[in-house]
Amino acid sequence: MTPHAHSHQPSPAHTHSHSHAHHATAEPDWEALAAHLEREAELKSGFLEEAAAWLHDLLGNRAVTRVLDLGSGPGVTTIALAHAFPGAETVAVDSTYGLLERARARAEREGLASRITTREAELPAGLPDLGTAELIWTSNVVHHLGDQRAALETFASALRPGGVLAVREGGLPTRFLPRDIGVGRPGLQARLDVAEEDWFSAMRAELPGHTRTVEDWPALLVAAGLAPTGSRTFLTDLSAPLDPVARAHVRARVERFRENLADDLAAEDLATLDTLLDDASPDGILRRPDVFLLTATTVHTAVRT
Repeated sequence: MTPHAHSHQPSPAHTHSHSHAHHATAEPDWEALAAHLEREAELKSGFLEEAAAWLHDLLGNRAVTRVLDLGSGPGVTTIALAHAFPGAETVAVDSTYGLLERARARAEREGLASRITTREAELPAGLPDLGTAELIWTSNVVHHLGDQRAALETFASALRPGGVLAVREGGLPTRFLPRDIGVGRPGLQARLDVAEEDWFSAMRAELPGHTRTVEDWPALLVAAGLAPTGSRTFLTDLSAPLDPVARAHVRARVERFRENLADDLAAEDLATLDTLLDDASPDGILRRPDVFLLTATTVHTAVRT
């Protein structure tokens, strides 16, 4: 298994960008989720470009010749990093061949095929075979590895002197509806958060080598032998009414909640989700005027001195 960059999705150790709507702890079918992952990353492209520019500033005059995107998924982040570091080879690393195919196709479309390479690898075991880099980006990968501290130490070991490790972890849960939507009991999203957190804790407890860790990411970076260079939180704020692409993405999220959290939600909340998924209903996600997309994503950085 490898991790993918995501936001809490059922994945014992996958690395790409995706939202977390949890099912049992079995590894999801990343090939089947490819379009969802790509669309989610595209909707957050503003955050990715802003974060890449920040990392460029952090590295200052340091010559950056190689960038590793660990858990690249379909390569949306890889492209942002390649644009920010035009003098570097940017390597998309993932365990799912189909996602790397999407990354390669995206690089071709962007005219970056000569500077972007792809490597299929499991994390963290496959990291030593990937070589070193001045910048390593990892997005929501570490929390799917049993020993998070040990994983960060492994990632840090691949940094060249003066290089930066950027760890996307934490932030705030995504919001897409008002507290009271006029259907069912108010506060639906808060209850979805609780169900997700319970799933997530159970998932982590079942990971091979699970070690409970205080998720103080700057402190964990220090423990990995690095010197913190700051944490920043980036906002993705798509206001209502959403365009059709963003609206379809929210509907897909709700559908995954309905499928994956069914055993953890009250019957009233399940009925509310069914209403939201009714495309003929004025209360459904596809027809409501009040659907938005708001999330905060945090990136922690540290340098190898």
